[in-house]
Amino acid sequence: MELHEIEVTIHPDGRVELQVRGVQGTQCLDITKDLEAALGNQIESREMTAEALEATVQEQTVITTRMG
Repeated sequence: MELHEIEVTIHPDGRVELQVRGVQGTQCLDITKDLEAALGNQIESREMTAEALEATVQEQTVITTRMG
């Protein structure tokens, strides 16, 4: 079984940042969908790394949302 990791950072100003590791391609979007919904689906930005666009390389994605 593959290890998928989601790192959640909550900043003092209320921004929430998600970083996904161990996922190929854009599967991170499926993995974080429920978490994004729980945070209110207020996506400020989404940064896909170059690795995220290569299906054979592990992906790191940063998603920033604001709680409130």
